Amino acid sequence: MSKKIEYSMLFMWVVSLVAMMGSLFFSEVMKYEPCTFCWYQRILMYPLVLIIGIAYIQRNAQIAVTTLVFSCIGALVALYHYGMQKIPFLHDNAIACGRVPCTGEYINWLGFITIPFLSLTAFVLIFITSIFILKQGKKEEM
Repeated sequence: MSKKIEYSMLFMWVVSLVAMMGSLFFSEVMKYEPCTFCWYQRILMYPLVLIIGIAYIQRNAQIAVTTLVFSCIGALVALYHYGMQKIPFLHDNAIACGRVPCTGEYINWLGFITIPFLSLTAFVLIFITSIFILKQGKKEEM
């Protein structure tokens, strides 16, 4: 495995770890109760910390296929959740999300950075890095 792939896997692991720790900070320290869509994003992000960490230790770049799938689904969920917060049509017609409304914004930094936006950013970074690893792996096989 090349150093580019190795560092890319480490980058994905750090991104997933920061995302997990950030969500735990918001819920456990700041006491922000997660909505249903936040839980879906957590369900897709938290396993990535373990999956990528083990793959990194084993030097298994094939995990990029799995991370690509998890991050693609997670990004779509986060994008829809972010849309529910920021797009009036989606906000007004949002589905019921349980005790905590999915349209609520615990944070709104600079007028656009919300928790789903942070999640979307992490999923997109992992998605792009997964594609890079897969392409780099194909180059090395030639």
